[in-house]
Order: sequence, then structure tokens, then C-alpha cells
Amino acid sequence: MEVEDCAFDARGFGVGWLISEAGLDAGAGVHLRICPQGYTCCTSEMEENFANKSRTEFEGMLKEVTRSVQINLTSQYKSFDGYFQDLLNKSEKALYDTFPGMYGDLYNQNVKVFKDLYSDLRRYYRGANINLEEALNEFWIHLLERLFKLMNPQYHLTDDYVECMVKHSEQHKPFGEVPRDLKLKATRAFIAVRSFVQGLGVGNDVVKKVSQVPLSLYCTRAIMKLVYCSHCQGMSNVKSCNSYCRNVLKGCLANQADLDPEWRNLIDSLLLVAERFDGPSNVETVIGTIHTKIAEAISNMQENKESITAKVFQGCGNPKLNTKPANVEDKRRRVKSISEDKPSVLGLEKLVSDVKGKLKDVRDLWVSLPVTLCNDKISGSVNEDKCWNGMTRGRYLPDVMGDGLANQINNPEVEVDITKPDMTIRQQIMQLKIMTNRLRNAYKGNDVDFQDASDDISGSGSGDGCLDDVCVKKQSKSSSTRQPETHPMPKLSGQGDSGNSIVLPSSFLLLLSLAAVATQYLWR
Repeated sequence: MEVEDCAFDARGFGVGWLISEAGLDAGAGVHLRICPQGYTCCTSEMEENFANKSRTEFEGMLKEVTRSVQINLTSQYKSFDGYFQDLLNKSEKALYDTFPGMYGDLYNQNVKVFKDLYSDLRRYYRGANINLEEALNEFWIHLLERLFKLMNPQYHLTDDYVECMVKHSEQHKPFGEVPRDLKLKATRAFIAVRSFVQGLGVGNDVVKKVSQVPLSLYCTRAIMKLVYCSHCQGMSNVKSCNSYCRNVLKGCLANQADLDPEWRNLIDSLLLVAERFDGPSNVETVIGTIHTKIAEAISNMQENKESITAKVFQGCGNPKLNTKPANVEDKRRRVKSISEDKPSVLGLEKLVSDVKGKLKDVRDLWVSLPVTLCNDKISGSVNEDKCWNGMTRGRYLPDVMGDGLANQINNPEVEVDITKPDMTIRQQIMQLKIMTNRLRNAYKGNDVDFQDASDDISGSGSGDGCLDDVCVKKQSKSSSTRQPETHPMPKLSGQGDSGNSIVLPSSFLLLLSLAAVATQYLWR
């Protein structure tokens, strides 16, 4: 065997002193539990220290890689969340700034109607269990009731009469086509933006959860042998063979690699939904101009007041006149065009372009980890004929294993029990499936009803939270009448006091997840 000088301190943590074969009673290495036996520079204590050191270093490498992905997803989450909320906030502010001068009492006496609308839109976006189409319908009904009374103050309009008037509104369309057009475009836009931002949040939480999965004892021993056993044979300058490194890491990260199919599905679904941000239902235009659509609807009713009133009287009869003199002053004011200020944040086009590139970069995250870590952190560029193969300096002969738990049954470097998948990772696979289903529904324009994940829903914040020390923070009855599926609103780590994980699914989905796990065990 080729032997070189042993040069590191007694703890095995760097160059310190030389140890000779004569000075080590167990020079044959029979005391070693991990490294190959034979001539050795390591005591049992040094081997143990090396094992602990290698474990700490490998966990650090793994967290460094996943951390960069978390920061990436967090940044995208904050950018899109801030952008969409900024659109809604600016539209609301424009309404409050311009409507008093445009409509006078028509606005001043109905401020709550407008505030309630924006409150519902904001809560819907944040994940509240709100049927958006019903919320919009209620808004137009309440607005119609109040405007009709204000524009006809000389009449005594009972509740029954107003109810009749509302029933006939579908026929005489007092607001023109605005309610139908806004409902169609706004629901599709909000479905897309809500599911997209939630998808980024779920992806972020999955990465965090998986990065915290501990290494197995067998993996720790294999990492030690890969990185430091060469030191015990006096070959501290010899790098590990790349194929040897990949086999070790494919065994250690076998469960993580099983995330790959559902992770790719999530990324692909996010990319599809991002495509919906442009086109006929451009979310920037739809969300940012809600106030102008409302102004258009009110103006239509003002301009057609006589015709609308006549149709109501024809369908519901002539109401009684008020016994008290009414102020019949025409409250109409000349409608001014409403300026549509663009958000101060980055334009949507640039945001979409950036996120597409970032998402594509992490699409193969879980199966690329072994190669990434081996190439960048452990082996690097190495002569495959003169590298550490786990026993000595020379070529590594075994075949490299495939990805995932099932392919590790014959892994020569890491003992992997393929019948015992990691439960934390299985739970994250389920979360990915749930979120992908939401995104695919959103891409088709279908809504998925959500359970409110928090009683503390921010009304105008940027949606930021904190992930560790890095700050990040319904099918509503679209075209059919079927009830929407129900799923929870995901919650980014750091939001709220208990926000270190994504919110668990509803009771049904949790039982479904447990049933799937139980089926795996029964199958074995």
C-alpha cells in the first residue's frame, strides 16, 4: 500500500504533528469502525472526530444550496405579492380620491359599499374562504339599491319594491355590461395571482422542511469515509472520485430525490399560470382599473336614469310618492376621466421574465443535489484514475446508482432501507400535489376554495414574513354551479406566531395523506 506522511493534530482537525507507525500500538487499524483497516494515522477518537466534522460540513453544504433556493423563492414571493397588493391598493386609493368630486352624495352616502368590496377582494387574495363571484354580485346589488333610491328621492321605495327592482336588474342592466365583464375578468385574474403567490410560498416551505431532515447513521458513516478516510491513510491531498461521491450522496439524499416528480410538476404549473398574467385577462389591467370600471357603471346608470326608472316602474309598478317634500336636486356631476397610475414597483412583464428564469433554474433541484455537491464542494475536478475510491488511490469501479429511494437497493456505499421512506418528505410530496392541483385549476380559470389560514389577515401589507433569519416573508361558481373543492391557504414560514411551517391540509386531505402512507406500509 502506498503510504504518505500523516500530518494533522490529535483531533484530526488540521496539520499539527506527525504520528509514526511505531508510535501507534494499533497501527494495523483494527480499531477503526468506519475507515478501511490497515496502516492508519488515526486513533478511534480521531475517527470519531472526523465523523462529526464530516457530518457538520455536509449538513452545512446541503443547507447552503437549499438556502439559496429559499432566498430565491422568498424574493420572488415578496416581489409578486407586493406588486399585486400595490395594484389593488392604488385602485382603491384612486377611487377614494376621485369619487367624492365626481359623484358627490352618490359616493359620500355609500362609502361603506366600496370599502367592503375592496376588503373582500383583499381578503380573497390573502386566502379567506370567500366566493368572489358572490361578493361581486352583492356589491352591484347593494350599489344599485342605494343609487336608485338617491336618484329617485321623491318616491317612497319599500324593501319589497327594492327587491323587485333588483330582480328585474338582469333585464334592464342599469350598469350596462360592466358587472358581467368585471366578474369574468376579475375572478380569473384573482384566481391566477392568488394561486401563483401561494405556489411560491409552498415551494419555499417545502425546501425549508426538507433541508431540516436529519442524516441517517449510515449516511454519516459513508460521508466520513468519502471525505476523511483518505486522511487516515496519509492521503489528505487526494480528492474523492466523482462517481464514488455521487453514489454516496445518491444514497444519502435518496428520499429527497423522490420529491423530483412533484417538484417539477409544481414548477411547471407555476410557469403555466405565469403565462396567464398577460393576454385578454391581463391582471395588471384588470386589478389596477377596478375603480374605473365602477365609475363606468355608475355613469351608465346616471346617463340612463329615465330609461332605467321607466323599466323598473313598468316591471314593479309605480311607487308611492313621499309624503314629505324631497330634495330632488340632480346629484349627477360631470364625470372626469380617472388617471390610472402605474404601480411604483417593477413592471409585471419584468417580474414574469425574472421568475421564469429563476424557476427553471431550480426545476431539477432534488435530483441535481448529488452532482452539484460533488462537483462544487467535495470532489471538484479530479483525475478519475488517481482519486480516493473509498479504499485507496485509484479508479472507482462500481456503477453509479439511479435517483430516488427505490434505486438504492444495491448502493455499494450507503445502506438504505428502501421500505422505510422518510415521513417528513412524504408529507411534503403531498403538499406539492395539493398545490399543483390548485395551480392547474387556476390555469384553466377554475377557482379552488380555501380555508382561512389566519385570523390576522393583513389588509394592505406587502405580504412579507420571515423565513429563519431571512425576511420574506373558490372553484367559485365560475361558469358552472358545482361546489368548489376546499383546500387550506398555505402560510409562509414566519407569518404569525406559529408560522414555521405550511398550514396542514383540511381534515379530509389530512386523512387522505395518512391513508396513502398506510397503504405504502400495507403494500410492503
